[in-house]
Amino acid sequence: MPMYPSLTRALAEALVDVLWFIEGSEDEQVDPDDAVKVLEGVAHLVSKLSSDQRDELIDLLGTMAESEADPARREFLEGFPEGFGLIGDAVA
Repeated sequence: MPMYPSLTRALAEALVDVLWFIEGSEDEQVDPDDAVKVLEGVAHLVSKLSSDQRDELIDLLGTMAESEADPARREFLEGFPEGFGLIGDAVA
């Protein structure tokens, strides 16, 4: 049995893992300019999603947040839609 119910869920988990790492990294681990480029790149990519795709990702992030045991990661997941421009005018 697969670990994730869909490819979309697996890719969302991988994306969150990478962004969580970047957000939590010290300057010695990840160059700050490179980190900003990655975060802005993701924000740009999700800004190009269709309305249905955005809704799907927002719902998926909500499901992931509900099942997240780590409070800091849960907060990151809950803030993802606004922080990465899926809702409102915010951009990472």
